[in-house]
Amino acid sequence: MSKHSISAWVPVIVALAFVAGIGSGIYMNRTTGRPAAEQKIGYIFDMIDAEYVDDVDLDSLVEKTLPSLLSNLDPHSVYIPAESLKAVNEDLDGSFSGVGISFTIQNDTVTVIEVISGGPAEKVGVMAGDRIVTIDGDPFTGPSIDNDRVMKTLRGEKGSTVTLGIRRNSSSKPLTYEVTRGDIPVTSIDASYMLADDIGYIKVNKFGRTTYNEFYQAMSALKREGATDYVIDLRGNGGGFMEMAVLMANEFLPRGSMIVYTRGRDGRNSQLNVADGSGSFQDAGVTVLLDEFSASASEIFAGAMQDNDRGVIIGRRSFGKGLVQTQTTLPDSSAIRLTISRYYTPSGRCIQKDYSNLDEYNKDILNRYDRGEAFSVDSIKLDKSLIYNTIGGRTVYGGGGIMPDIFVPNDTTGITSYFLKVRNAGLFQKWAFEYADKHREQLAACKNIDELLATLPSDYALLDDFSNFAARNGIPKQWYYIKQSSALIVDNLKALVARDALGIPGYYMIINRGDTTVDKAVETLRDGCRILDFETRPAEE
Repeated sequence: MSKHSISAWVPVIVALAFVAGIGSGIYMNRTTGRPAAEQKIGYIFDMIDAEYVDDVDLDSLVEKTLPSLLSNLDPHSVYIPAESLKAVNEDLDGSFSGVGISFTIQNDTVTVIEVISGGPAEKVGVMAGDRIVTIDGDPFTGPSIDNDRVMKTLRGEKGSTVTLGIRRNSSSKPLTYEVTRGDIPVTSIDASYMLADDIGYIKVNKFGRTTYNEFYQAMSALKREGATDYVIDLRGNGGGFMEMAVLMANEFLPRGSMIVYTRGRDGRNSQLNVADGSGSFQDAGVTVLLDEFSASASEIFAGAMQDNDRGVIIGRRSFGKGLVQTQTTLPDSSAIRLTISRYYTPSGRCIQKDYSNLDEYNKDILNRYDRGEAFSVDSIKLDKSLIYNTIGGRTVYGGGGIMPDIFVPNDTTGITSYFLKVRNAGLFQKWAFEYADKHREQLAACKNIDELLATLPSDYALLDDFSNFAARNGIPKQWYYIKQSSALIVDNLKALVARDALGIPGYYMIINRGDTTVDKAVETLRDGCRILDFETRPAEE
């Protein structure tokens, strides 16, 4: 065997030794008094250090081994290297230090699509549409530029400076701005606005440390605008801090209602969360939108609403993550997120899907699509041995995510081969940015969606201009398919122009107009949320 192949196997061997040692060392433990696994792994490392054919960096070996070790426990226990920990924490902590822009990469160039109000970049004069061509005097364009590199370069310690070389359409000469990095909020709420005179909509993208405060402020603002009912959109929300989901659920539930409880090994890490009756929205109508990417804290919130018959769950079956992790920082500033307990919804169900076969677990979403679950409720198969009941007596199921009260299939209307080609090539975003860039002054005068839509050309003109743009970018016109996809194409173009002109909320204000799941939520609220009329119907296994 070659030296290279031996080296490649070392991390695997060490990981296997870890696992084997954990499970089999009673004899060694009895004879030495030291944990068997610790004794075995120490012996192996000493042997590698003393005898292995090549010099080995044991620190590097540990870094390569720990992810494999933890992956043998469950899918959500993970090792986070020191160099990644800060970025991982920032996303949930609610802020980071940077320059305060949203960007896209167009033609190998970083292009500013939004300047965060009050942020460092705005204070020095950076504008939407600016192209960043140098950073600290060095060229910063070309195929090697990607999102990860941009974020690592622009983020930094609060108070540190970065010099941006800018090209702007209105200037024939390059511009230079020295930006002092500052705290930039990472928001959890993508959009909150009135869907109708009395129905508010809130899109929650994650459960970070600031999520509850953002959520409460958004709900209160909608209430002042006249909202009595709410659509809470958790589609694509992979979770975060369980505490935020508990606080959100508390806003809707009467005193004494169970929200969630956790239970670890031998009763450890157990916790019961019950509503305290202080919620400001206990009389509001509630619908919660889920899909197959809604997980963890999203499922805790939805489970509390469903099991207490407090809100109607609409959409598709959620991911199925019922494990709770705690994060421990190690002496070298790396960290481990270790599963310490399972959580249970008020009816007593754990919605964690089976992970005995990790390969199948990782393919679960794909398998759902393959068997038609995204399109037919009768294709959904839950474990019929894990039957529970809501407080109103409705049947719910454990072991496989939250099954919605009202199933809405994935809407494929207008999706053709042409649509997929232009979408996969990123042409919607490229066209929308170029349009917004050419008409930035006109769009900047728009104060709301209605004014923006009034400034846009007709649907036919948009479609014609975009199809010509796509043809110039290598995707020829196919009018038979373009006509079938016309409404979907135009809606995407309008929504992305709105995002560039008015920010992320503008995108949802337009794209939700053709969203069948949002439409079903509004219909359900209009119908009075008669929860007990709904019954889930998964197929028999």
